[in-house]
Amino acid sequence: MSIRALDSATHEALLSGLYVPESRFGVWFIGTEIWSKHVLKRAIEDLDRLIENRHASYPVIVDVGCGFGRSFKMLNDRFRPARMVGIDLDPKMLTNSAREAKRQGLAVEFKCASGSSLPLDDQSVDLVFCHQTFHHLVEQHKALGEFHRVLKHDGVLLFAESTSKYIRSWIIRLLFRHPMDVQRTAPEYLGMISNAGFKIHPGSVSYPYLWWSRTDLAIMERWFGFTPPTKREETLINLVAIRD
Repeated sequence: MSIRALDSATHEALLSGLYVPESRFGVWFIGTEIWSKHVLKRAIEDLDRLIENRHASYPVIVDVGCGFGRSFKMLNDRFRPARMVGIDLDPKMLTNSAREAKRQGLAVEFKCASGSSLPLDDQSVDLVFCHQTFHHLVEQHKALGEFHRVLKHDGVLLFAESTSKYIRSWIIRLLFRHPMDVQRTAPEYLGMISNAGFKIHPGSVSYPYLWWSRTDLAIMERWFGFTPPTKREETLINLVAIRD
């Protein structure tokens, strides 16, 4: 697919309101080592430990919203795919992802598409990785339907998201861009994914309370010794869902 065609697809998607593109700061941030180490790596490590009956290899892996491609090597090293597909609606992100895949010596296929319309065959995928992408999508129910469609029976969805508590905080509103009317709480994400035909084992869900997900960036804890509240509205949810 040509860059011109990719630009056209992105333009059409923006006009139809499929997603809200990231701010300039957000695009810069997901290309940093802070993102790779403290956000992406932490999420993949957590999701990996939540998988029940984990397989040694997941032959076909799809990264929905692959961004700069920083996930590819982590996913490859842990899950040993024979085929990996990177999906993104932004052609500039796909260019960055392709560059990263080449740097890592990885063979990755790239497709310019929205999560709500995946150019993949029914039941052709073993694992879908959706990390900090869902809160940009407007058609979230359609995206979950697509994840369910392309996954094989007992296929795995690795889902890591910021909740409405975090997305609607002042610091995120200031620095990033999101469709505010589709943001959800952790229980709402659980309900929506279950209703889409996925099984979620209680032991396959976690609620990290990482420093970057707090409005004070955990300064009160790290500098002044305050203990984080045990009763709180969660800012993050990581879960492993199995296609029924």
